[in-house]
Order: sequence, then C-alpha cells, then structure tokens
Amino acid sequence: RFALMAIAIVVPIRIFIAQPFIVSGSSMVPTFEDGQYLIIDEISYRLNDPKRNDVVVFRYPNDQEKFFIKRIIGLPNETVDIKGDVVIIFNTEYPSGFILDQSYVKNTIDNNVRYELKNNEYFVMGDNRSASSDSRYWGAVSKKLLIGKVFLRLLPISKIDILPGSYSLK
Repeated sequence: RFALMAIAIVVPIRIFIAQPFIVSGSSMVPTFEDGQYLIIDEISYRLNDPKRNDVVVFRYPNDQEKFFIKRIIGLPNETVDIKGDVVIIFNTEYPSGFILDQSYVKNTIDNNVRYELKNNEYFVMGDNRSASSDSRYWGAVSKKLLIGKVFLRLLPISKIDILPGSYSLK
C-alpha cells in the first residue's frame, strides 16, 4: 500500500514537475562542475517566460536525444552582438544596446557573432566560454526545446543550493 502511494506521488512529480539532471562536461564551470546532480523545475516555463541569466536544461537543437545545460543570454526578438568577449544586447527597451554583466564567466574567448532572435527563440551560452558549444556555434534554442530551469543542486553535499547559478543582472 505504501509503495502504491509513493508511486502515485513520485511518478506525476517526475513526469510533470521536476526531473534529475547530471552535469556532464566543463561548459558551465565555475557555476556547475562535471558530475553535479541537479533537479530541474519543469513547470515554471509553462506558467512564465524564461528570463535572461536563467540556467536552463534543454534538448540540443541538432540532436534532440542530447540534453545541454547553459545560461540564457538573449531573449526572443532581441539581437545579440558579441565582439571579442563583450556581449551587447539590443531590444526595444535598449535600442542602442547594453553590455551584459558577465561576472560569472570563466575563460572568455574572442568571438564576433551577431544573431537576431525570432519569437520564442533564446540565445544560450556556457559560463566557461572557452569550453562551451552553444548558440555562438549552432544558433538559437526554441522555447519548445527547453526542459526547465535549474532549481536545486543536490550533489555534492558541500554545494547543496536552491536556484544555483542565479544572478540578478540586467
């Protein structure tokens, strides 16, 4: 009887609300390291739009069997302009653009990329720019490919955190 109750509670949570994710690789160092165990909030983006600087897990656009973790840099209908290691965002609120605060970034790399996002498209990048395959190389991520945002870091125990990787930046 207890097992049936546990299944009745756990299965819907796992399917509709949250799912585990294990970080693979170094593209998000220092924010997340290889092997860290995270819980992904799958419900927030059904109710609200993703925000700039959210750390998200999504299906890789070129192979939807693979899951990636990156930070949202550009939002729908914005233009992302990368000159060297400086990211400039152009949108209706800032038609002349603003420089993105990237204090969380490790190991920048010089790029020259300009990308105009369409409706429901997001520009994502890893925090460890020199070790990240991201929107600079393969383009935008459609909202329909977003699984959810990182809600909880469970392992390692010494780094347990709610909303890890959150930054209140422009």
